[in-house]
Amino acid sequence: MNKIVLDENEIPKKWYNINPDLPSPLPEPRNPEGGENIENLPRVFSRGVLEQEMSMERWIKIPREVRDVYKMIGRPTPLFRAKGLEEMLDTPARIYYKREDYSPTGSHKLNTAIAQAYYAREDGAERLTTETGAGQWGTALSLACSLMDLQCKVYMVRVSFNQKPFRKTIMQLYGGEVVPSPSDHTEFGKKILSEDPEHPGSLGIAISEAMEEALQYENVYYSLGSVLNHVLLHQTVIGLETQKQLEIAGETPDIMIGCVGGGSNFGGAVFPFIKDKIDGKLDCEFIAAEPKSCPTLTQGEYRYDFGDTAGMTPLLKMYTLGHDFVPPSVHAGGLRYHGMSPQVALLVREGIVKARAVAQHEIFESGVKFAKAEGVVPAPETCHAISVAMEEARKCRETGEEKTIVVSFSGHGLLDLQGYGDYLEGKI
Repeated sequence: MNKIVLDENEIPKKWYNINPDLPSPLPEPRNPEGGENIENLPRVFSRGVLEQEMSMERWIKIPREVRDVYKMIGRPTPLFRAKGLEEMLDTPARIYYKREDYSPTGSHKLNTAIAQAYYAREDGAERLTTETGAGQWGTALSLACSLMDLQCKVYMVRVSFNQKPFRKTIMQLYGGEVVPSPSDHTEFGKKILSEDPEHPGSLGIAISEAMEEALQYENVYYSLGSVLNHVLLHQTVIGLETQKQLEIAGETPDIMIGCVGGGSNFGGAVFPFIKDKIDGKLDCEFIAAEPKSCPTLTQGEYRYDFGDTAGMTPLLKMYTLGHDFVPPSVHAGGLRYHGMSPQVALLVREGIVKARAVAQHEIFESGVKFAKAEGVVPAPETCHAISVAMEEARKCRETGEEKTIVVSFSGHGLLDLQGYGDYLEGKI
């Protein structure tokens, strides 16, 4: 079976919340000394997502309107068997990849963008502000706001703003306003630029700018594309669909892999399976693949830190490289984040999830091989997961084990061709 497709009526009716099933309680956010960061959250987030952020309900109903939009954008997405890649690697492993690139914006990000825009509109918002790295999240929120009749402003990390001009164009096509971060639109952006006019930017800085604007204006909310509990909650439609598809294929996963920046794609893909592992129903290895240039899980400290550079968010218990860390200007802009989802971080801390770091030249090498074998060009972010999957498949070739490997194919790379061009020309 090369492709497993679900009927649109099989879209999950509820999101899965892993909080009640975590192996130990999730450390609560904290205020910095003398700060009111937690008290400010209702000024920047809608009531709907704040309730979900703190919820201990295992299953949270997906609103009918959100499910209808999910259908419109192509959910459920297909699960493909990577037979071409298996043949290229000469491996007895069976490799599957969940095609989140099937969405109109080319990545998994719409799953939460639609939900967040819906709850913001229901709470009376007129505009959402956000950050974006490579542009996948900004593109998704721009479209979601258009569908929910909201305005959208995107602070795009400056290096990606310059590297990926067509992402900016798509956001503008969907009605989003896009500015390079750091910018002169906020006081924090002006401060950064005064210190370094050529600053490449970071997701932490862009988050600070978007939050500052949301705090300044009435009827404006902030929307985050990863890290927080409610974001990973919305992404669990990926894993819930994959469970049904693997059952149809008669497969049980031995290894599940996803790339991690803030953790939303990875968490959404594996959390439903982690529940089965915690319940003793599944023996599976979960691998979070990150860039060596931004090794949050493999080299960061597990401690409380701000989610942004300016220190406007509450303190979160997570693996972090430090909120003032500025990652190198690699092409996988969506993974250039100093911190990590507290839920994913806790699972790594508990040994349920393993982390692996991959170098930039390796991910492009893997992306080229995948494109040749499967005909699909993966995003640089996605290539981290593909690289690890190929490594595991080669191990199976050496041992003869017929393992089932499942990859969350988080997005396509058709707007990342500059990076591929640089690799093919020997510049990476």
